[in-house]
Amino acid sequence: MMAGHGEDINAVGGPARHIPVLLAEVLEALSPMAGDVIVDGTFGAGGYTRAILASGASVVAIDRDPDAIAAGRSLEQQSGGSLTLVQAPFSMLDEHVESADGVVLDIGVSSMQLDQAERGFSFRADGPLDMRMAQAGLSAADVVNSFKAGDLARIFGFLGEERHAGRIARMIESRREKRPFERTLDLADAIETHIGRAPKDKIHPATRVFQALRIFVNDELGELAKALFAAERALKPGGRLAVVTFHSLEDRIVKRFIADRAEAASGSRHMPEAQVRPATFRKSGGGVTPGEAEIAANPRARSARLRAAIRSEAPARAGDFSIFGLPKLPAVERPGER
Repeated sequence: MMAGHGEDINAVGGPARHIPVLLAEVLEALSPMAGDVIVDGTFGAGGYTRAILASGASVVAIDRDPDAIAAGRSLEQQSGGSLTLVQAPFSMLDEHVESADGVVLDIGVSSMQLDQAERGFSFRADGPLDMRMAQAGLSAADVVNSFKAGDLARIFGFLGEERHAGRIARMIESRREKRPFERTLDLADAIETHIGRAPKDKIHPATRVFQALRIFVNDELGELAKALFAAERALKPGGRLAVVTFHSLEDRIVKRFIADRAEAASGSRHMPEAQVRPATFRKSGGGVTPGEAEIAANPRARSARLRAAIRSEAPARAGDFSIFGLPKLPAVERPGER
């Protein structure tokens, strides 16, 4: 992925294509060198990948969006074998690279996806209510037209932090009985009409609902958690992990993962005979945010945060999702899930 993430999915500033966020900081965290193998888990438009290739390292670039993979084929051909593109969820990165010198993840929706009305991620322009990064499986329209009001309220409340979650969910349940929601502007206008909007409000009242639907449809938080475990398995000792997030829900997951893995752990403090599990990572600096110049050049980068860690020689731990405190949301069957 690339610039264009963030909580305000209708941020002003126009298309921000080919502008990878925190590029210099990500390269410093990865320290790629000739002969290294780096996994770009969120290829998008290839911003990070191009910069990593320029260092002399090889890249295995992953994206679940078939459009991103198709657009990157020319770069793959020009790389002379240094770039391998893989269409897959980044949660499965360890199935494609067994021993990596670095992993970079840029979380969220890309500018390419936001700027294409037919993908249905934004209500800047009218489009089908879709939002599927992989272009397969459950769509946003499926969710709003079939889920119970209580389930919708939980999705909007947890993933969008929408304070009117219950009201909006009940409105959707009532309106869809007369006419299903099929278009982005239809849903956005219905929410604005129901909730209202003060002249001073800079954020459209549907923004948080759209964010919540996108995160839910693509299981973004679950995919991020799985990808962190996969990176732990794939990185060799001394390998570097760099993750760029764009809102608090994502950042909290990365922060908790690094904190958990950077500490030695035992079964229980009441059982001194329990085997101590050595730390699998050490932190590499704190959360890094863009400077004023980068935000001025690319306003969509304003909420970005980079966290990095370096892999130890300890074996990877079992994936324990309880460390993330993920909300309990409606269970759905997703394509490619393992």
